[in-house]
Amino acid sequence: MNNKEQKMREEAREAIIEALRDGYSGYYCDLHHEVFNTDYYIIGTYQAKKALEEYGVFDAIEKVQTYEKDNFGEIYIDLSDPEKLINMLYYIIGEEVLYEMMNSIEAWEDNWNNIATDETNTEILKVIEA
Repeated sequence: MNNKEQKMREEAREAIIEALRDGYSGYYCDLHHEVFNTDYYIIGTYQAKKALEEYGVFDAIEKVQTYEKDNFGEIYIDLSDPEKLINMLYYIIGEEVLYEMMNSIEAWEDNWNNIATDETNTEILKVIEA
């Protein structure tokens, strides 16, 4: 894992924790969507290109292509658009981090299809922060 991916993973972890601390109130099954698909990770072609260079452009393309083929059967993203590519990469990394964090957290698994509550958010955060 390169330094940029490690940084993106740490940022994703913090974004998940922040959402729960800030009183996430949607369905837990939608948490990934809310955190990683309702706002942009990077805005601006120049910043996106710099981030992709740091990550490794071809590594980013490969990761996004593999994800889209595995999940959608084909590639939908415009791989020539740096902003779309880096934001999709962050979306994918966010999904990986979320599932790693929530692996075997009973409160998460038991409430997957439920609306989030402050009590459950606190319970999940206690396990994550332990």
